[in-house]
Amino acid sequence: MAMWQPAEDGLRQILQLLKESQSPDTETQRAVQQKLGELNNYPDFNNYLIFVLTKLKTEDDPTRSLSGLILKNNVRAHFERFPAEVTSFIKQECLNSIGDPSPLIRATIGIIITNIISKGELHKWPEVLPHLCTCLDSEDYNVCEGAFGALQKICEDNAETLDSDIADRPLNVLIPKFLNFFRHQSPKIRSHAIACVNQFIISRTQALMVHIDTFIQNLFFLAKDEDTEVRKNVCRALVMLVEVRIDRLMPHIDQIIQYMMERTQDGDDTVALESCEFWLSLAEQKVCKEVLGPHIERLVPILVKGMRYSEIDIILLKGDVEEDEMIPDKESDIKPRFHKTRTHSTQKHEGDEEADPDEGYDDDDSLSDWNLRKCSAAALDVLANVFHEEVLPVLLPILKETLFHADWDVKESGILVLGAIAEGCMSGMIPHLPELIPYLINCLADKKALVRSITCWTLSRYAHWVVGQPHDNFLKPLMTELLKRVLDANKRVQEAACSAFATLEEEACTELVPYLGFILETLVFAFGKYQHKNLLILYDAIGTLADSVGHHLNKPEYVNMLMPPLIQKWNMLKDEDKDLFPLLECLSSVATALQSGFLPYCEPVYQRCVCLVEQTLTQNFANMSQPDQYDPPDKDFMIVALDLLSGLAEGLEGHIEGLVANSNILKLLFQCMQDPMPEVRQSSFALLGDLTKACFQHVRPFISEFMPILGANLNPEFISVCNNATWAIGEISIKMGADMQPFIGMVLTQLIDIINRSNTPKTLLENTAITIGRLGLVCPQDVAPLLQQFIRQWCTSLRNIRDNEEKDSAFRGVCLMIGVNPSGVVQDFIFFCDAVASWMHPKPDLKEMFYKILHGFKTQVGEENWSKFSDQFPQPLRERLSANYGV
Repeated sequence: MAMWQPAEDGLRQILQLLKESQSPDTETQRAVQQKLGELNNYPDFNNYLIFVLTKLKTEDDPTRSLSGLILKNNVRAHFERFPAEVTSFIKQECLNSIGDPSPLIRATIGIIITNIISKGELHKWPEVLPHLCTCLDSEDYNVCEGAFGALQKICEDNAETLDSDIADRPLNVLIPKFLNFFRHQSPKIRSHAIACVNQFIISRTQALMVHIDTFIQNLFFLAKDEDTEVRKNVCRALVMLVEVRIDRLMPHIDQIIQYMMERTQDGDDTVALESCEFWLSLAEQKVCKEVLGPHIERLVPILVKGMRYSEIDIILLKGDVEEDEMIPDKESDIKPRFHKTRTHSTQKHEGDEEADPDEGYDDDDSLSDWNLRKCSAAALDVLANVFHEEVLPVLLPILKETLFHADWDVKESGILVLGAIAEGCMSGMIPHLPELIPYLINCLADKKALVRSITCWTLSRYAHWVVGQPHDNFLKPLMTELLKRVLDANKRVQEAACSAFATLEEEACTELVPYLGFILETLVFAFGKYQHKNLLILYDAIGTLADSVGHHLNKPEYVNMLMPPLIQKWNMLKDEDKDLFPLLECLSSVATALQSGFLPYCEPVYQRCVCLVEQTLTQNFANMSQPDQYDPPDKDFMIVALDLLSGLAEGLEGHIEGLVANSNILKLLFQCMQDPMPEVRQSSFALLGDLTKACFQHVRPFISEFMPILGANLNPEFISVCNNATWAIGEISIKMGADMQPFIGMVLTQLIDIINRSNTPKTLLENTAITIGRLGLVCPQDVAPLLQQFIRQWCTSLRNIRDNEEKDSAFRGVCLMIGVNPSGVVQDFIFFCDAVASWMHPKPDLKEMFYKILHGFKTQVGEENWSKFSDQFPQPLRERLSANYGV
């Protein structure tokens, strides 16, 4: 067939469009977008785009490249709709022009190729990999580099496809091929080759694992390479190999550690950063202590040196600008925040996920997020957690020198070091804290803002120790100075002080009660002072304060100080403003703490939350029915609103009844409970449980609709959803009493499965056990026959929780079930004895139930068998049972 040729007129139009699209004017841009949309209706429009990219050498490179990028967007958006002849023309042009003399054009073609392959086209384009492979052997540098650039992008975007049978396992050919190019004379080619292979380390791809030793030898050969990109890729490879194949590195580990120490001080910052990651990876390996021990004296000073701000950092951070509180924030500086959804447990807590190791090292937002300073600090932190006090002989002399240094930037890095080691070296630091903490409290008044801000963070890392000392010694002066910094004239210091204060609140809890007036005065004053970004952090500090002091906040003078500014912000924000998230979270904590004190404010807050849920559901429905006309909603609005409703229900208890009666919240909840997004369901079940406790009369009519949904969500793959559903079932059963009977079958088998699973998290186990106990309390006849399937796990999961109402109701349930089916507990009776002994102060009638069961069992088996049986008990258990129950 004849080659496709563009029409002159069409080509002229498209070139005109490409020129216009480079204009900065937004009106022109909008017109261009509209025109692009129209042109997409012509079947051969994409032929023109590839033609401009690959054939039209008269145009400048940026214009040709832009044509290719528009084509790439079309491939992404609707490649499935390209006519077959267009697809094959594009594929052929890409392969023919991969060696274009311009690096920009070659790279653009590579992007188009990888995007076509990402559309699942590898098996429909069998010649692409063989063709690119052949190009690697070309004498022409441009052809070789173009093909390698394309292969690197393909490896980055399609690693899984390449390692599957769909494509006939091309890696078996590709990886040995790539390894041959590690010694190519061009650094660009060497760099591509390593980058390609690096894509397959973490997934432990078999095709690479069989050549792992060759790969490592080749990396060593390149260790001293002059080119920074090559060195960076070598370091990246070693960091990943530590994670997946440390066994192959062990024979050379000393040289590798020495090499990585040199590279961590590389003249090129990007190489130094890649290398510094090595220490984070190594710290996670069991062998870390053993292999790194001999080098720790050399490594620690290197990391400390990396923790200083570079000259460029200081310019970027405007380190010389001391007062900026009047300057409004740029919206682009405000990072998206993540909402912590509520999870219910026996010790009600709000999702306390594992702390992030990099936490606290991303304090300077205006810097590129991750840099050598933060990575060095994080590395010192994790190594302090591996070596503990053993790093102090190396560190203490360095600290003495840096902390009291005349240059502010050296002193600042010393304060950061002190914060970084706080967790790992705490017990070794304790003797020094009585003099260090006052010194740091003094540094809070340093004239350099960057010193004040890092000092806030470091002090927060020692908050636990401070709170444990007599208040007058450290807590009072720390609190006083930190609250001054909350009102600092520098925004970065405000932010650091607010975060540090939130940490202090969590550590001190009710110890702060005597100072509440003073604390609230400061936080409320900050409301009028803060710019946008720090306001969001202030909400968090207020919410944490409410969580920490609880009902002590409910005094008229505190409520009158705190609520007006919060409600004023609440009234200012529009329903679609994302700032509602942190404010709603904060109000949720405040409502739970204030309890009845929140009553005067609850109605508008309640109404608006119901509105937010309703609007989100409506918008979601519109988007499901007509996706081309309506955008999907941001479901976070609904999640945060449900959580605040939970906070209201928990704080106001029965007082919420009138509000629920006059709203359609339960109908909305019915929809939320069925949402495909787990976080929405998690918050829905939390609210269902709280409403059940607060005003069951309004929940009751919907129980037969709700129960099947609850049963369907007892899936431990979504831990928090499952946890909250389980908790809600338990609360419902207490209220339903014997009427729970028809629903037992919907939930019991799943609950028994969960309690018997090997890796169920502790919180979920406790909640499951409590709910099974509560079902047994209200319907013993229906649950008791299955006693033997769960009693042992039930006893072990509840022996460690403190006495409380939930534990009380669950144990009553189990006693009733043992009454119905005593043989169900016989085999595991020792576990039951142990669980009974875990009670400190059971209520008299519950203690009576325990007494009867223990004595009944003893009578049943006879004195002699009982003493044989009780001889197996550990000493403390025997003593407790005989002291409390006379057995």
